[in-house]
Amino acid sequence: MVNFGKKLKDRQIQEWQGYYINYKLMKKRVRQYAQQIQLGTQDRRHVLKDFSRMLDSQIEKIVLFLLEQQGILASRIEKLVEQHDALQQEPEINKINGLREAYRTVGQDLLKLLYFVEINAVGLRKILKKFDKRFGYRFTDYYVKTRANHPYSQLQQVFKHVGLGAVVGALSRNLHDLQDRQGSYLSIYDQPSLPLQDPVIDSINAAVDRLTHSTNFLNFLAQHALIMQEDLPAPTEEPVDDKRYHFMSLLLNLANTFLYMVNTYIIVPTADDYSTSLGAAPTVCGIVIGAMAVAQVFSSVYFSAWSNKSYFRPLVFSSIALFFGNILYALAYDISSIWVLLIGRLFCGLGSARAVNRRYISDCVPLRIRMQASAGFVSASALGMACGPALAGILQIDFKLYKLTFNQNTLPGWVMAVAWLIYLVWLWITFKEPSHDTEENQGPQQSNDDENSALENGLKQPLLIASKDKVDEDADQDFDESEEAPEESRVPANSIGSAYRLLTPSVKVQLLIYFMLKYVMEILLSESSVITTYYFNWSTSTVAVFLACLGLTVLPVNIIVGSYISNLFEDRQILLASEIMVCIGVLLSFNIIFPYTEPQYICSGLLVFVSAEVLEGVNLSLLSRVMSSRLSRGTYNGGLLSTEAGTIARVIADATITLAGFVGESRILNVTLLPSLLITICSILATCYTYNSLY
Repeated sequence: MVNFGKKLKDRQIQEWQGYYINYKLMKKRVRQYAQQIQLGTQDRRHVLKDFSRMLDSQIEKIVLFLLEQQGILASRIEKLVEQHDALQQEPEINKINGLREAYRTVGQDLLKLLYFVEINAVGLRKILKKFDKRFGYRFTDYYVKTRANHPYSQLQQVFKHVGLGAVVGALSRNLHDLQDRQGSYLSIYDQPSLPLQDPVIDSINAAVDRLTHSTNFLNFLAQHALIMQEDLPAPTEEPVDDKRYHFMSLLLNLANTFLYMVNTYIIVPTADDYSTSLGAAPTVCGIVIGAMAVAQVFSSVYFSAWSNKSYFRPLVFSSIALFFGNILYALAYDISSIWVLLIGRLFCGLGSARAVNRRYISDCVPLRIRMQASAGFVSASALGMACGPALAGILQIDFKLYKLTFNQNTLPGWVMAVAWLIYLVWLWITFKEPSHDTEENQGPQQSNDDENSALENGLKQPLLIASKDKVDEDADQDFDESEEAPEESRVPANSIGSAYRLLTPSVKVQLLIYFMLKYVMEILLSESSVITTYYFNWSTSTVAVFLACLGLTVLPVNIIVGSYISNLFEDRQILLASEIMVCIGVLLSFNIIFPYTEPQYICSGLLVFVSAEVLEGVNLSLLSRVMSSRLSRGTYNGGLLSTEAGTIARVIADATITLAGFVGESRILNVTLLPSLLITICSILATCYTYNSLY
């Protein structure tokens, strides 16, 4: 990562240099304080008072300049309004177009001002974190609590930014009046549900929304998708380009996500019966389920690379691979071949286009709806996870057509084959391929696009720290520990190895946590049919209902965590608490002393699954903010790394189930839970060690 002081200096607007936070001076002062306290020449209370006064002075400088610039923008708008009023009497097309462009120019300058506020807020948050880290004192809590709601505090101006809202409102209203309304007498106030469709206003509104950002359900859910964004914005003068966006194409990507998750989990309730009917042991279901994940380890890489050049062709290939994979899966019963069954599942895994789905949202969806699209991606995954087992529970029929058998084992394959065929036809007819610039022509323009996206996306983090102890220090990386050159920081990783070298210790711990939770969840889900049949003699329908109920908890749990819990506690606290609850759930799942009962299995399974879901949401939320900005682009991006970590965990978990079958069905529960317990304990210890060393 780049030294933050250098990055801050490089991205400053030159004519405003004297009004930015003096990060270098404050960093130097923190070092001096540390030396003075170590030598005993300075009292800790004096240090706190002096540093508070210095921060107050820096914030006051920023806010006074902000107010001055707001006044300048207001004066420019006032002059444009006078010209606007004159045009009402004698409208001329050329003058109207010129006036509209003049308003947009003011809007671009307002975007620069928003960028100015945000980059200073990032610098302030960094120096507060550095002070806390150096002295082991929660100075951030004290400073924000005492300043945020005080009537004389300049932080009030930054948090509320009333003047900026007034400028945005004036720009929106006047641009709306200049639109061709074809004889309509309605104003912008008469049609609040029809917002102004202007790229500059869209960019400004997105920036303002993120400037006042606080954790909520939609944002929390969107971060599950791990669509990487840059960490620090840059000024821009280019509006957001909406030409690449096509609603039906986005819908097709979400449908692909949904169908793939259905395809993954629709076989779970019947995989053990299918394996037995082909002469294999019930625990071979682990290999049958995991074969799809094995292929996905490789397909994620080539799909991620393929999406650099096209979105349509990878989706077509995905549909065809999944169609033939499901056909083979269904035919394995009549052929009586476990190998055909496994090959069919491998084909299904080769059709995993989740990397393309993520990439389309990241590259082609406009910023103003990207959060909704990301949330839609996660919701489609959760819905598919619930619908898969539920659909398997419905397909409890048995008949033969010619020489083909249709029963609970083969129908999942036939149904999904038909679904993918319908999807392929829909894709071929309605998908619109967005334009792809060649690499030769992408140099300067790519930089501009990245800066434009960064300006709008960089405001995603809270302005400073929310008043309810929402420091989330653990989500920030220490930019001052690295020596990488600024120009190198924008080059995407070109291999898995180079991407791995960009991972900091805290990011590696987040990936370990992701590996752990995926491993534990895969053990719970994949062996459910074997365990419940052995201990409780559950039918396929009962297993399907149980798994569907687990899947249906995903969205409600995310609503509770995203809207309430995350506003009361730091992400780091939720992370550790969720890991502990997963560990407790695993411990309660063991069959050691007392006879194993249905309430024990259901309650412990629900505790593990819900805790893992909470853990996944918080973990990916943190992961999306602490990864290097170089992992926000290219083939080997942050989304790919997290997908690979989760997929490898699923492969190992499914292999564990199959290997455990050699010790007998009576011991398979405890044998598979033991690795889950060990990995969970290691994850908890790594979390405690990492965050204690950092904070």
